[in-house]
Amino acid sequence: MSRKMLIDGEVNQPNEQEAHYDFDLFVIGAGSGGVRASRISANFGAKVGICELPFHPVSSEVIGGVGGTCVIRGCVPKKILVYGASFGGEIEDARNYGWEVNEKVDFNWKKLLQKKTDEIIRLNGVYKRLLSNSGVKLFEGEGKIVGPNDVEVTQLDGTKLSYSAKHILIATGSRAQRPAIPGQELGISSDEALSLEELPKRAVVLGGGYIAVEFASIWRGMGASVDLFFRKELPLRGFDDELRAVVARNLEGRGIDLHPQTNLTELVKTEDGIKVRTDHGEELIADVVLFATGRSPNTKRLNLEAVGVELDKTGAIKVDEYSRTNVPNIWAVGDVTNRVNLTPVALMEGTCFAKTVFGGQPSKPDYRDIPCAVFCIPPLSVVGLSEEQAIEQAKGDILVFTSTFNPMKNTVSGRQEKTIMKLIVDAETDKVIGASMCGPDAAEIMQGIAIALKCGATKAQFDSTVGIHPSSAEEFVTMRSATRRIVAGTKPKTNL
Repeated sequence: MSRKMLIDGEVNQPNEQEAHYDFDLFVIGAGSGGVRASRISANFGAKVGICELPFHPVSSEVIGGVGGTCVIRGCVPKKILVYGASFGGEIEDARNYGWEVNEKVDFNWKKLLQKKTDEIIRLNGVYKRLLSNSGVKLFEGEGKIVGPNDVEVTQLDGTKLSYSAKHILIATGSRAQRPAIPGQELGISSDEALSLEELPKRAVVLGGGYIAVEFASIWRGMGASVDLFFRKELPLRGFDDELRAVVARNLEGRGIDLHPQTNLTELVKTEDGIKVRTDHGEELIADVVLFATGRSPNTKRLNLEAVGVELDKTGAIKVDEYSRTNVPNIWAVGDVTNRVNLTPVALMEGTCFAKTVFGGQPSKPDYRDIPCAVFCIPPLSVVGLSEEQAIEQAKGDILVFTSTFNPMKNTVSGRQEKTIMKLIVDAETDKVIGASMCGPDAAEIMQGIAIALKCGATKAQFDSTVGIHPSSAEEFVTMRSATRRIVAGTKPKTNL
């Protein structure tokens, strides 16, 4: 079959020798990016093979599962637990809405855990069917590269299969890291946190990123005492400082004990639990200690040195704007490249790869205005530039619009938890260049705002949009007066 492929930046007809390859494309890693790339490539007429490690909720170097981190041990199961934890606060709030709820409400962790597991098993099956229905050949086992056009798959029984491919795509994602402290083997990663047999009563979380604040919210919402330790003054480094302060206040308001500018130095097993020691000389006892201290690209067992694929200092695969490595027919997408480590970004990269290589449509992923959300309780969601980023990148003045209010639901429930919304505007062009929100339904609202930013919407267009009343979302189109104007040349404040 004759197929158009991108060769050295140009779309050319393949030569006669290409018929000797077993596959047009072989993908190592069947997570979000790998599955998307393989399906779209197959739809363009490519013969595609893909391999993935055997399924299990907790990953290791030899265990994974079709669907990858997001589906099996990431976004999806985490969101299910966030929903479960949110009911704790909802039940409290229901009392002032007339619901006569018993003082003691029991929570069955094992029931939710089983429901979560049932769902990820279902989704694992869905992803396998998506591959099969697209004509992609799935191999279960560990894949590695043995030549510029050759891969080897070690099956569960140890049998090795070898295949040749015109193009190889690496989409093996990343894995959680552990800090190098004495007793680190007593701690767990987010993998294990999603599958604990018993719900902890006393939890310690180390880290200030997405995973740390989300699990702190989950366990606190389910009734555990939670201590959150992080290195900076505020959690969620890299997000807008004003929103970070609101998140910290909300976490404390929900009963989480924050320990800023504090690190763990040692874990010790005792009869009463795990003794946690900090660099401030504190000691406390926990049932579980979660390390949410970053993730590392999954590249160690791929045998990349055999063909000279270049890695950066973190172990991530270096790629160009088209996701191509320094070896022309080897490509990489998703977290293994450590660009923007979000599932929808891996999907975008996988789509662009397939269009470029098999669709005759050279396509570069667009990393501008990528929306994202942190599913702490209540959630934070952003798109575009933070205030600090805008000041740093600005060539002219910046207008900042903010609205802080008590959501209507809280006025009856009595919950003291403010919502904040924020728009960043280029004063000269009137273009909205950043938006952020912390409050109920933030992610659902921000997805719509992201479309507006992608279309280049101006503040005047926001202002001319009729709001939906009564809703929190309408605040984004009713912020008429700027909270402050930041003059060009102002130095951004230190990231706390």
